[in-house]
Amino acid sequence: MGRVRRAEVTDAAEIARLLHDFNTEFSDPTPEVEALTERIRRLLEDGEVTVLLAGEGPDGLALFRLRPSLWVEGLDAYLEELYVVPRRRGKGIGRALLERAMQAAREAGAIRIDLGTGETDTAARALYESCGFTNYEGGPDNPRMLYYERDL
Repeated sequence: MGRVRRAEVTDAAEIARLLHDFNTEFSDPTPEVEALTERIRRLLEDGEVTVLLAGEGPDGLALFRLRPSLWVEGLDAYLEELYVVPRRRGKGIGRALLERAMQAAREAGAIRIDLGTGETDTAARALYESCGFTNYEGGPDNPRMLYYERDL
């Protein structure tokens, strides 16, 4: 599987390549690698994101952000991206990245972590649920939450 390490500013191009490949694989819009490299470099320099890399390639990444919690003292973490290159899936890399991201978020003062994933991404959903994440699909005491977005 390889080790998981915290990314540094000098890893910005590799992170950008992985993010670009991720979006391309799922037919999502993506900036070019050069533009993503500059954006990631700035976010890492400013401490706005934490990125973990796995393997020598690297073979995967986890990217999360911290924000003050509205409801309790402490921070909330948002796992914005978790990606493993296709040829390395099924080897425990995603689990290692997810577990290390949760650990790093706790060490930074986070008391909870959330994420979003596609309904049809059953492999990702299975990983998250096996690591203790709960998907609230609705019910009489907990109505289904919907996600909205809009360009500004």
